[in-house]
Amino acid sequence: MAGAGIAGTGYAGTGISDGGTREIVFLLFPKFSMMAFTCAVEPLRVANRLTDGHRYRWSTVAAVGNTVTASNGMTLMTDHRLEDLTGADMLILCAGFDPQDCFTPAVAALLRRLDRRGTVLGAIDSASLLLAEAGLLDGYNATTHWECLESLAEQYPKVNSKPVIFIIDRRRLTCAGGTAALDMMLHLIRIDCGHRTAAAVSDQFIHASIRDGQEDQRLELSQRLGIGSPKLAQAVRLMEQNLEEPLSMQALAERTGLSLRQMERLFLAGVGQPPNRYYLWLRIERARSLVLYSSQSLGEIAVASGFGSYENFSRAYRRHAGRSPSRDRAESRLGTPAPGHSLMMREPAGEPQPALGP
Repeated sequence: MAGAGIAGTGYAGTGISDGGTREIVFLLFPKFSMMAFTCAVEPLRVANRLTDGHRYRWSTVAAVGNTVTASNGMTLMTDHRLEDLTGADMLILCAGFDPQDCFTPAVAALLRRLDRRGTVLGAIDSASLLLAEAGLLDGYNATTHWECLESLAEQYPKVNSKPVIFIIDRRRLTCAGGTAALDMMLHLIRIDCGHRTAAAVSDQFIHASIRDGQEDQRLELSQRLGIGSPKLAQAVRLMEQNLEEPLSMQALAERTGLSLRQMERLFLAGVGQPPNRYYLWLRIERARSLVLYSSQSLGEIAVASGFGSYENFSRAYRRHAGRSPSRDRAESRLGTPAPGHSLMMREPAGEPQPALGP
């Protein structure tokens, strides 16, 4: 299968326009996202059923051993062991929580060796961090799940990280995870088999449209927070854009055309908290992403989250996350959260939600 690029797609990998078979290996890391993995595999199955039955072949490899457990607790027996992998047309890494688990120098060396042989490399969900760690995303446009985007940008400045659902850049495919994996594979099928086949596969999954890769990962602020005020949405957007060097409340009010009192009323009505407290929550949320998904020191994370000292950062973090940042990082690596504590950040208080059921 010759490696000619497809004009206009940004994809310069191996095509199968000659009716050949594309062989894809999925490298699964512990706690990988089962949903994202399934969304990547199932379109290939349906594409085979709708065409000649052999456009795609796929197999699975575990980072360690021959079984791997997903983040939902389900264990999958893989087709091959990592040490048996000598080549592939396309290798797609699948990860989820704690992507650094089992990412060894040997795995990194294998990825670099496959890259030199012309293998197309992909990453789903937080696995983009692993390709970046191996130096294989330097100079590429890439994405990852929005929880990990800050870590990707902070740790790997040579990677052009973007908050979109998927990116195909030359011989690299990266995807935010979740249902975005379905859209990325539909785009691959469209390259390989044509638009009508991709549309038919999408139709099989009751997937009303094949999303463009450049779509934002997250809902619009008004939908995400359930707010209707454009001024409030503007203020929150400014907060999200200025986390490392926080704006003063006065500067925030001036840039949104509000008085301090008006802004406070809007926040209390819209998100249930005064603006300064909500702003602090956003900064801690960013910090926690870096604590869990980066190898940066906690002091560096404190600075990147807009705190003047580690002491202030640790105190605020403990208040919001229920544990210190060092303990949070250690427990997330071990997968043993403290009794009574959730691994999710405490949401800022808002309007009470109606109960479901009697």
